[in-house]
Amino acid sequence: MRAYQLPKGGAGIDALVQVERPDPKPAYRQVVVKVKACSLNFRDLGIVRGTYRMPVRENLIPLSDGAGEVIEIGPGATRVKVGDRVAGCFFQRWAGGEAPADVHASALGGGIDGMLAEYAVLEEDGVVKIPAHLSLEEGATLPCAGVTVWNAMMEHAKLIAGQTVLLQGTGGVSIFGLQLARMMGIQVECQSAGMRTWRLHRSHRHGVDHIVEVGGAATLARSFGAIRVGGKITMIGGLSGPATELNPGLIFARRANVQGISVGSMQMFEALGRAMAASGIKPVIDKMFPFDEARAGYQHMASGAHFGKIVIRVA
Repeated sequence: MRAYQLPKGGAGIDALVQVERPDPKPAYRQVVVKVKACSLNFRDLGIVRGTYRMPVRENLIPLSDGAGEVIEIGPGATRVKVGDRVAGCFFQRWAGGEAPADVHASALGGGIDGMLAEYAVLEEDGVVKIPAHLSLEEGATLPCAGVTVWNAMMEHAKLIAGQTVLLQGTGGVSIFGLQLARMMGIQVECQSAGMRTWRLHRSHRHGVDHIVEVGGAATLARSFGAIRVGGKITMIGGLSGPATELNPGLIFARRANVQGISVGSMQMFEALGRAMAASGIKPVIDKMFPFDEARAGYQHMASGAHFGKIVIRVA
């Protein structure tokens, strides 16, 4: 099969090379997926740049996000069948409940080979059926950004209709958050450089209920000034660099609930899928690239010019 391989983390976009690998075979409770499309996340850019916070294996097939059709199932696999349209879960060994301590060891495109290949062998509990109204290209955008924002807004913040969430920028997580909020009747504030200020107390006298914090060093301190007393901040990423200093006084002053999360479980992914199927919402795709131009997809993400998700068509 054709696949992309990264010799080591930090080698750079140009180090991504297309290789031939043996077609995978499923073991006990595994399935083989013929991959139709993959999508990029900021984490994937961090891996090739060497700025990702977790170790990655050498000669890695990159990308956590991909979708396709099940073509073979291994012994004991019963959750899906041949012909099902599925997306791979970011963590292959986190079905539900609290995340295992070693969950990152099963992260696609990091701890284990990812989805940027013609075929992928995945755990039976590491795939989720794609809602019928979505294409495989759209389904490929869900595993990281979609599940992350579901975890942040529904699991951590437990937002309900009428509450307010602040979203930062126009990347995949924030755009998914915007769509999810509108679907659930949650009020949305958007912050983007040059678009609006952080003085949200002028429009929300008591501050916002929840902030999906993706900025990091340049945004976290200001996020504390934007939430209500007792509000929640879900820390997801560091687009402007890691927030290495945190003043505990900011937490005390706002009586803030601050939690870091890493994507989510298979059960969270299923819940996201049910919500999308009921509402009919579709992910926002910025641009699609053919498989042979995967590096151009990375370069487009590095430019910061995208609005929504970047997709690579595999087949």
